[in-house]
Amino acid sequence: MHIPDGFLSTNVWALGWLISIAGISYCLKKASKILKDRMIPLMGVMASFIFVAQMINFPIFGGTSGHLLGAVLATVLLGPSAGAVVITVVLITQCFIFQDGGLIALGVNIFNMAIVGCFIGYFIYNIFRKVIKNSRGILIGVFLASWFSVVFSSSFCAIELAISGVSPFNIVFPAMSFVHIFIGLGEAIITSFVVSFVLKVRPDLIYKSDKKNTINRNDIILILTMAILIAVFIAPFASQLPDGLEKVAIDKGFLEKSKTVLNTIIPDYIFPGFKNEKLAVGIAGLTGSLVLFGVGYGLSKCIKKNK
Repeated sequence: MHIPDGFLSTNVWALGWLISIAGISYCLKKASKILKDRMIPLMGVMASFIFVAQMINFPIFGGTSGHLLGAVLATVLLGPSAGAVVITVVLITQCFIFQDGGLIALGVNIFNMAIVGCFIGYFIYNIFRKVIKNSRGILIGVFLASWFSVVFSSSFCAIELAISGVSPFNIVFPAMSFVHIFIGLGEAIITSFVVSFVLKVRPDLIYKSDKKNTINRNDIILILTMAILIAVFIAPFASQLPDGLEKVAIDKGFLEKSKTVLNTIIPDYIFPGFKNEKLAVGIAGLTGSLVLFGVGYGLSKCIKKNK
């Protein structure tokens, strides 16, 4: 769902930047109020884990694939504000290092995936968590919130494309909504599985507005190790089929409108200098996971220091 440059008109991407700057500024202020020293590493490892998870495309149907958005997962563990900050850090890194999503379109991508994904997801998740006050309520909320986060984010993406004139609304909106209904199911299943595991081993990591999350060194090492292993040994074997947005762009004839504004050091998640493509992808994933951990950890310390 990463919109490349060339798809959006000036009025759309400019408004996207304004909303995202205002929204993430608000999230940074809110996040500073909930951060404690022992929670800081959680933002780093979540950024790393979500980055790696987004590398794994899973096939759905009709020559299309999807990948984890991760907004609800970040929100369930960090809260909507800190979760939106983490997704934003992932999107910025993907744009500047891996050429995933356009530079000009970055503001709109942050709005769609970080702001809409996290806050819509948290709103739905929180309803079920409060009504059904046990683990079942959390998991039902996570499943539905994950699905809705993908569908809502893709719907906003379709609206933006239609306003930009790349494809009529009555064509692009149904196409984007239909394919992301199924991608959302994959998101819901994966996120529910991860949260179910967390509930069994560390239920105290689930975010609640009236308590402070904490994480110890062993948890940090475990999650970061899992992210690295996934990046090196699983991500290289992910589906090569086009994702939802790319597939719609191909089918509806506007893929050629995309253009490259920013040349990056590891384009398309293939580390340069390696003849073996799977090895190159694994090294790229390893690099990204370590970079995201460092950036997420450093940013959270800055937020805490300057609260």
